[in-house]
Amino acid sequence: MKETVYELLTDLKLYFLGNGAPAKYTMEEPLRAELFSSGQMQHYSSGLAKLHKVSKKPLPDRLLIRLADNEKVLLEVRNLLTEAIKDNYLITPAGEWLLDNFYLIEEQVRTAKKHLPKVYSEGLPQLISGPSAGLPRVYDIALEIISHSDGRIDLESLNNFLEAYQSVTPFQLGELWGVPIMLRLALIENLRRVSARIAIDRINRNLADHWAKLFIHTTENDAKNLVLVIADMARSNPPLERAFVAELTRQLSGKGPTLAQPLYWIEERLIENGQTSNELVQDENQNQAADQVSVSNSIGSLRTLG
Repeated sequence: MKETVYELLTDLKLYFLGNGAPAKYTMEEPLRAELFSSGQMQHYSSGLAKLHKVSKKPLPDRLLIRLADNEKVLLEVRNLLTEAIKDNYLITPAGEWLLDNFYLIEEQVRTAKKHLPKVYSEGLPQLISGPSAGLPRVYDIALEIISHSDGRIDLESLNNFLEAYQSVTPFQLGELWGVPIMLRLALIENLRRVSARIAIDRINRNLADHWAKLFIHTTENDAKNLVLVIADMARSNPPLERAFVAELTRQLSGKGPTLAQPLYWIEERLIENGQTSNELVQDENQNQAADQVSVSNSIGSLRTLG
């Protein structure tokens, strides 16, 4: 791996994991809750209407700030994935979806900025409690719709959801007008959350690739020093997470007893935490599949809204 690219990946890891502006949002889970049928969505909507309590005072806009932050993170992830491809790394299906459709995401970000003037958001009824406290009620509704459909918007189900909500609490006209833009914002939010996970996993796989190549090179040229390289990895405190473990396992498994030694060290550390490498590899495969569905659904819904 080129040293300059390795340094870039390290810098981006610091950006995503704690030294950058969006770090506090990085570990937020994708908008992925229990999937509801159309009937379940209607029932859930009427219950949501009973729970929502709105402020009678206008509150400062937070959506435009979040949109700008989301755009920044998405661009960083796009750049990271582009660098990975240049260095001949394989990227996940979700990453491929993101890159192939990034032009559409950029278009939708521009549309959101155009149709969301600051004074409009401040004039909407805003929630006073719950995870979306301080945000417009209609935006929280959009988040709920995206969460319980895994990013897939069906226009008939959407209409039924809104009608069920209004059977309990009517919307203001401005809220109804804003449903499409709020859905855009929620979908962009979802793509940001999945993208940040894709980036961290990509970085962890690149770190695993760095160590795997070093182990292989040492085994082929100076096998007696392999234990020293393993010690170096141990001192570096590698991320014993699913992407790192899965990539290291993929590259070193079945390569002979010498290269099995780093995997033994990994397995022992995992067992101390009540985990196994097999479990993490399986989790990685499942998460890749889930992220692909979330990204493809969200991009398809952005296209529908467009």
